[in-house]
Amino acid sequence: MTDNKKTESRRETESKSGKVKVKFEIYGEEMIEKRVKLSGNSGRVYLPPNWVGHHVKIIRID
Repeated sequence: MTDNKKTESRRETESKSGKVKVKFEIYGEEMIEKRVKLSGNSGRVYLPPNWVGHHVKIIRID
């Protein structure tokens, strides 16, 4: 890929804040969309109890 095409492609994926967005393709069992809530000096997301002990991936979308 030429430098011009790379730059052009990068511009197409930039958000309003100027950050480059990336695409993830994930295969899984279930998906839940939630908002992170403040918890002390960090954030917290509550998930169903039947997810305890399972491997999960968190992706920030905004």
